[in-house]
Amino acid sequence: MPPRHTFESQEYDSYLRIGEVAKLVGISASVIRSWENVGLTRPRRTASKYRLYTQEDVRVLKRAKFMRKVQGLNASAIRQLLRRTGVVRHSPDGAARAIGVRLRQLRIHRGLSLSTVAQAIDVAPTFLSALERSHTSAPVGTLRKLTDYFESSILDFFDPSEPNTHLVRPDKRKVLEVGAGVRMELLAWGSTVMEPHLFRISPKASSGESYKHEGEEFLFVLRGELRMLLDGEEYRIRTGDSFYFESSTPHRWSNPGRKETWVLWINTPPTF
Repeated sequence: MPPRHTFESQEYDSYLRIGEVAKLVGISASVIRSWENVGLTRPRRTASKYRLYTQEDVRVLKRAKFMRKVQGLNASAIRQLLRRTGVVRHSPDGAARAIGVRLRQLRIHRGLSLSTVAQAIDVAPTFLSALERSHTSAPVGTLRKLTDYFESSILDFFDPSEPNTHLVRPDKRKVLEVGAGVRMELLAWGSTVMEPHLFRISPKASSGESYKHEGEEFLFVLRGELRMLLDGEEYRIRTGDSFYFESSTPHRWSNPGRKETWVLWINTPPTF
């Protein structure tokens, strides 16, 4: 097992590495990784990119192994059945945990207190603490302020270090849940000059506060409706509409409708 750094040892001692999980469940590490790709597990990641698992992950994997062996189900069928029974949650909670873990790493690496960071981005220390512990989620606007403060990027939370194989199947997309009811699916990664997402925005969900950054943005509404406030001016962008603006203009958005809104959202350069 690779040696752990001091910080990682303090932060992750209660978790299991993939080799330990493979022995407990009785399957290979490669099977565990393939099941992760279809959403059966969502492990945390250390700063060194090692996967970390909980006892709950072990329980789900043992259940999946049983269903494959006894019922002859493939991974996708197992995932669907476990989701229907509530064993596997629809939201990618592993990705949500990754946000909290990464934010804590960035803060501690710089030797900063919760109150210092909270004051700098104008949030309560209790909120930031809950965010780091994955007890809550941050809307896009707040997350953007945090990444700006740490001179980081929201892309860091997607772990886009894997090479892009040009073709990305729907079940291979990298997913983040940001705030309540906002799902970001990264459609391409690597050495790109564009940052394409599929945003899935639940009714009444929003970006939270206004935010801005360098670059340009292009939107195409695939379904539903998006309300955009661009430097105080309101736009209603409906199915089939496209929209362009400079990212340095303060902007905020929401779904004013009763159905989920889907937006093809492209940033360039990839600095979101």
